[in-house]
Amino acid sequence: MASSLTCTGVIWAFLSFLCAAASCVGFFMPYWLLGSQLEKSVSFGTFRRCSYPVRDESRQTTVMVEQCGRYASFQAIPSAEWRICTVVTGLGCGLLLLVALTALMGCCVSELISRTVGRVAGGIQFLGGKCSCWGWMGI
Repeated sequence: MASSLTCTGVIWAFLSFLCAAASCVGFFMPYWLLGSQLEKSVSFGTFRRCSYPVRDESRQTTVMVEQCGRYASFQAIPSAEWRICTVVTGLGCGLLLLVALTALMGCCVSELISRTVGRVAGGIQFLGGKCSCWGWMGI
């Protein structure tokens, strides 16, 4: 198959894909913060949580749900800052993945990526990396 990328471009495409994949996996995994509550280990991230407390109104107690899952709704994310972090990190991961998949297609399709497209993709990738970093740092 013909490629529109140089050797450096092919390396950039594969490294971009690896970085985008690592960012997306990190975004979806609930192991950002680890701790314990009610003598159970708990963990959560911006998008998911594991072993979380829920108020049982019938018994008037707090029980631990020992499973992993997404928050029930966007409003169920603990704070406004955490919601912003989720959106910014998700946007960054999406941009990184878009550029990485486009670059990988450039490895197989001739004349898909020109010098101008490569520069624009690099700028989008830079913005995606910045968004991901801002989200990880909690803005």
